[in-house]
Order: sequence, then C-alpha cells, then structure tokens
Amino acid sequence: MSQKVAAISGGAKNIGKGITLRLLSENWNVAVIDIDKKSLDKLENSEKLLKFHGDVSIEKDVKIFYENVKEKFGRLDLIVNNAAIGGFRSFLELTVTEWKKVIDVNLTGYFLMSRFGTPLMLENPGKGVIVNISSTRAIMSEPGNEAYSASKAGILGLTHALANSLGPNIRVNAISPGWILHENETIAEKEHQQHLVGRAGKISDITELVLFLADENKSGFITGANIVVDGGMTRKMIYI
Repeated sequence: MSQKVAAISGGAKNIGKGITLRLLSENWNVAVIDIDKKSLDKLENSEKLLKFHGDVSIEKDVKIFYENVKEKFGRLDLIVNNAAIGGFRSFLELTVTEWKKVIDVNLTGYFLMSRFGTPLMLENPGKGVIVNISSTRAIMSEPGNEAYSASKAGILGLTHALANSLGPNIRVNAISPGWILHENETIAEKEHQQHLVGRAGKISDITELVLFLADENKSGFITGANIVVDGGMTRKMIYI
C-alpha cells in the first residue's frame, strides 16, 4: 500500500510504453489500459504491472479498469492520459463519424480517465497528479488535422479546468510534445536540423518530464501548466 501507483492510457507502445517502463524502473506499480491487445501482450509480465485491454472512450471500460486497479494495488497516485488516434484527413472529406471518434478517444477519453480515477486517488493516499499528453498541434497546424488539433487543444482547456477543480490535493499539468521519434523510427539529418537543438525528440524527453511532474518535491508548485517539448520548433520562423 505504500508503493506509488500510476494509471496510464495508451501505455503499451511508443511514448506511453516509454512512460510505463520508466515508472516501472523507478519501482512504481503501473496499470496500463490500451486498445492494442497485441502491443499490450508484448509488455513483460510483472507483479508490478496490470495490463487491461480496453477503450478509453467507453465509460464502462474505464470504470472496470479502475476497479481492477483498486483490487490489485489499492491506491492511485498518478494518471497519465496518453491514448490518442490521429485521424488526419482532408477537411472536406472528413465525416462527422470520423470527427467524433477522434474527439471521443483523444478528449473524452482523458475526461473519463480523470473522472473515474480521481475518487481512488482522493481516497488513498488523498493526493495525486494528473499528466495530460497534448501536442504542439494544439497551438499550430497543417492542412488536414482539424479533428486531431481540436482534440489536443481541448486537452489544454481540460487541464487548467481540472487544476482548478481538483486543487490543492491533485495537481494537473499538460505536456505538448513536438516531433518525438517513435520506437525504431529514423529520419534524415536535415529533418533533425529543423529543430533549434539540432535533433528531433526522443521518448525519454517525455518520460523524464512525466517523472518530474509526478514528484511533489520537485514540481509541487506547478499546476495548470502546459509544457512544450519540441526542440524549439514552435519558436522558429519559417518563410517560403
């Protein structure tokens, strides 16, 4: 019961997997909900890891997930909302069904994970942290990402609203990653050099920030914030 517990949505691959493994390496107990069963099954089995196959946009799935978390670990200290889908499509071809699916997963899923995880967090240990993974596409765009950008911008609004509603016991912050290379992804050197730091992002750039935000001693005065992690791309002027 004294061991800290994290719940991570979309925690079976890419950034989510990186967060899962990093927290496990720091001796956290971790519960992962992911719709990708194949990736979920590939996570190494451990007494410290709860794997749950479910859809964060479905209220029943999220409720059952947290019932499992309470049964196995008895408490909750950290929620990392990470699950997302892309849905990039030409605006004039984008259907209402496609739009709603992106919003349901990327935004409503964050609401559901926070809404039904918060009572367990407040019950035991009574304090906690929520970290919402947004995107730099919340504040900048390109053609064909209306649904995705809208969902990611909504996350920023949800973040500061939750920070107001849940403080002082629960701190809520957002991280907006830029170009983060996925597992085994490689890009050309000229693409790295687009960034002010001379490289694209690594999954560890995000995982280390999650650890920082989860640590009350290091980040206890930070809530309602959006931290952009993009190698300076949103501060770079580009003329064509």
